[in-house]
Amino acid sequence: MSERKSGDEAQGWDAAWATRRRPSSRACALARALVLVVAVLSSVGDARAAGRDGARDRAPAASVGATVLPARSLPGPEPVGLTVADVPPHVFPRRRPPEGAPNVVVVLLDDVGFGASSTFGGPVETPHLDALARGGLRYNRFHTTAICSPTRASLLTGRNSHAVGVGAVLNTAQPWPGRAGIIGPETATIAEILRQHGYATAAFGKWHLTPDHEASPNGPFDRWPTSMGFEHFYGFLGGETHQFQPTLFEGTRPVVAPRGADYHVTADLADRAIEWVGMQRSLDPDRRFFLYLAPGATHAPLHAPREWIDRYAGRFDAGWDALRETIFARQKALGVVPKDAVLTPRADEMRAWESLDDEERRVATRLMEVYAGFLAHTDEQIGRVFDALREMEVFDDTLVLYVVGDNGGSGEGGADYGTWNEMGRIQGVVQTPAELLERLDDLGGPSSYPHYSAGWAWATNTPFPWVKQVASHLGGTRNPLVVSWPSGMRSRGGLRSQFGHVNDVAPTILEAVGVPAPVEVNGVGQKPMDGTSLVYSFDDAKAPERHATQYFEILGNRALYHHGFLASSRNRTRVPWGELTSEAAGTGREVWELYDLRSDFSQGRDLAATEPDRLRDLQLLFYAEAGRNQVLPISGRPAGESPVPALGAGRHEAVYHAGAVGLHESAVPDLKNVDHRIVADVVVPDRGARGVVATQGGVVAGWALYVTDDGRPAYVYNLFGKTWTTIEGEAPLAPGPAHIELRFDYEGPGWGRGADLRLRVDGKEVARGNLERSVPVFFSIDETFDVGVDTGSPAGHYPPGFPFEGRIERVVLRASP
Repeated sequence: MSERKSGDEAQGWDAAWATRRRPSSRACALARALVLVVAVLSSVGDARAAGRDGARDRAPAASVGATVLPARSLPGPEPVGLTVADVPPHVFPRRRPPEGAPNVVVVLLDDVGFGASSTFGGPVETPHLDALARGGLRYNRFHTTAICSPTRASLLTGRNSHAVGVGAVLNTAQPWPGRAGIIGPETATIAEILRQHGYATAAFGKWHLTPDHEASPNGPFDRWPTSMGFEHFYGFLGGETHQFQPTLFEGTRPVVAPRGADYHVTADLADRAIEWVGMQRSLDPDRRFFLYLAPGATHAPLHAPREWIDRYAGRFDAGWDALRETIFARQKALGVVPKDAVLTPRADEMRAWESLDDEERRVATRLMEVYAGFLAHTDEQIGRVFDALREMEVFDDTLVLYVVGDNGGSGEGGADYGTWNEMGRIQGVVQTPAELLERLDDLGGPSSYPHYSAGWAWATNTPFPWVKQVASHLGGTRNPLVVSWPSGMRSRGGLRSQFGHVNDVAPTILEAVGVPAPVEVNGVGQKPMDGTSLVYSFDDAKAPERHATQYFEILGNRALYHHGFLASSRNRTRVPWGELTSEAAGTGREVWELYDLRSDFSQGRDLAATEPDRLRDLQLLFYAEAGRNQVLPISGRPAGESPVPALGAGRHEAVYHAGAVGLHESAVPDLKNVDHRIVADVVVPDRGARGVVATQGGVVAGWALYVTDDGRPAYVYNLFGKTWTTIEGEAPLAPGPAHIELRFDYEGPGWGRGADLRLRVDGKEVARGNLERSVPVFFSIDETFDVGVDTGSPAGHYPPGFPFEGRIERVVLRASP
């Protein structure tokens, strides 16, 4: 510790200071503060000695116990004190958006065609969407990317999907920058931007933007909703989920959905959204909120309460060709398509309704009834959210952007009559019409995992050609948009026909809020947004469109829109209902078409032969845009090849313990198409054990090692609901330690072969069985591996959840190299 200076030394220092050039008062204050700190340090242990000088003032005490310290006599304003009485408190301003900024709600439905809802002439009653449109605006030339993840990435970032690395669905990512499925910090989401301007942010429902290698509870969580601007998340990470027994996460934690006969995840999501907004209003009613509500409806599996399905009984008996004619007539009557629009013909690759036999028609008709019930039920749940906003008196000051589908209707249920199990069909496991007729009443219920035929998808995309995935044609890319903002728009019930794209959503929100697109977020420079705000069109139906150029590309299907013209080229080597396990990357010989969408609303008159020069210019412009946006190389391969190895890649053995739940299928050793062992060491209590020991998959497909209600060891293998093979021991497990082993001896080589099954307890075989076929590629894209409980839908014929009653020491998965 330095010694305190004598009074003469201090006076000499003051004199020397006075001869210097007088600094500013602010600099003096800082200097005095520094000197006082030095004085405090030098006077510790000898504070009373300061009184010997007789020339030093003491600062008054601000409160009981305040330390009184000497102050130097310095030139300038009054000496600075060191108590809280002398220093005004610092005000930390709360982040708030600009005055008059609205709340924002974005609703994104899944796999809904342009002509599905009654709002746009469709056969499914959507009264809440109708009401929203009457109070707002309908957009009939709005576009998506033609498939799930790319549309979501573009919507949330305001940029083209390939430009942010999401040119394919996340579960089929590929090792090129435009399809790697890795959204970087240079493309911040609208949620993050709004959050940094004081908005409360939450996402409910389908996410589908987390790469497989990050999709487990141990992270990394860089591309989970809560790391991309959303303060709260409740929903599912993958592209689909069982609607009655979903695989859910809250934040980054796996959670089990509420149980009950009346449970449906869409209703659950609506309830959670309403609760969240209510909490915001209770705690901070002046704070603005951003709500992103993206239910899994109406993506497969098509699940709806039975009473909603039965409302549509008999309505589709005339078939999809006739339905398309009916929808087209209603669309013209509503004015959502121009009077001179043409109804495009059915593609040669699609079946005519007349070509189906009676059994196929009965199955196909029921599946369309299921779909209609699913969409109608969804409208009811979204409507409850809007009603709640009205009851809270915030609806009028809320900008609602309701995108009716992330792409066109989906043809992934096959070209024939549909399927009991969507994931099985795309892996070559199908049920005959006769098999489905035996289970007709179960379609749409919890034991099914169904999808309708491509013919119905095409019908609900009226009047456009083709379906989801086909980015070259409007049946894949044109979706309705409904906008509502009672306090911000004068127009009510109008129609807007300016070209729009899903990347316009974020710029529209920013302009409405009054916030410019940032050049930097969290210290990272931002890529410019590609979208164009639609605010200019809110109160001017005749305003010239501002989004002049837009490329499209999915699985080799490509197109370019430019000033009213559309050049398009379909990948002719595959159809949207082809098996998604194909490794074929080619797209065949390019055949380009040209359409003038200014006079040809539905893409029905090809001008390629009459305007070859214009077509050539647009082709060149497409490749220029493709190069600029990371679209190249173009690939038609539907099978994925992750650029980052999954957690389970190359692992042949792993040990898990109780509490290991919510593990993505790719995060654990791959047990398909190989010999493998599932080994569990458990302790059975005196009262006996029951419940799931380990499981992977669910109703869609999967397996489970479990203990029955009466205490017997069992193993079940679910082949996409086509067969359920169960083997069980005859005797209950005895109290105490037990070593349970399932031996799966694969009958390869090749994919999806059969297997010999043997169940052993403490080294003794207790049951044996055989599989004729097995799952070739994947069990699901959302169900998980769990130890001690089944967090999603049950893989076997046991109750949902079915937690293990006993102690699990460890579970080992061991696959042959």
